[in-house]
Amino acid sequence: MEISILQAVLIGLVYYLGANGTPWLTVNMSWALKRPLISGIMVGLILGDPVKGCIVGAAINATYLAQITAGGAQTMDEGLAGTVGTALAILSNTTPEVAVTLAVPISLLGNFLWMLYMTGDIFIIHRMDSVVETGDIKKIMLYNIIPSQLFKGIIYTIPVAIAVFSGASVITNMLNSLEGTPIINILSTVGTILPALGIAMNFKAILSNAGSMAYLYLLLGFILVMYLELPLLVIGMIAVIIAFLQKNDRMAMN
Repeated sequence: MEISILQAVLIGLVYYLGANGTPWLTVNMSWALKRPLISGIMVGLILGDPVKGCIVGAAINATYLAQITAGGAQTMDEGLAGTVGTALAILSNTTPEVAVTLAVPISLLGNFLWMLYMTGDIFIIHRMDSVVETGDIKKIMLYNIIPSQLFKGIIYTIPVAIAVFSGASVITNMLNSLEGTPIINILSTVGTILPALGIAMNFKAILSNAGSMAYLYLLLGFILVMYLELPLLVIGMIAVIIAFLQKNDRMAMN
């Protein structure tokens, strides 16, 4: 599948808009866009295959269910994994399992971009110190947003656009050369285990809270899928109804 420069840049913008500290969207919208499921759908829309974007994004997302960033520190960048991983999977026409194994090392590279951004911001902050001495409120607000986000937009959007635009053919050729070899089976197996690991870590976090009954909802969902064979959409709607009912009960108690 071919990709245009415009599509590559748009995918880079998806990654930038979902990154930590980007002010153009609300906090919840940025957080949602950073999740591989949502960013995968957006990448799929850009590349003309939102269904596969959702499937691949969901597979990658499962790996990062227990991902927590505390105090601005991050161990892996799931936003980069979701955008670049999904794009390469669609462009190279590979399976979600293989896409997961490609996305995990990609997410580690996101740490480099984050450190580069935070380091570059130091120079902008020192420049703003001199502006603060003038007492010009409008200029202070300007330096708080525009230079920082312009710098961040460049170092976040351009590398992703280049990686997606030039990397698709490289990944496709690599996968074609590995076709029929045990390596593909290994990648698929690892890609299957990683989402399961993410789910297990999330489940461990739920069980670690002795007073939490959240695991019962997980058990209920498992029963609905395995024994009643309900579609995930129906189960999702049931979960939303239960959440609203619980919210109303808590409000009534308060």
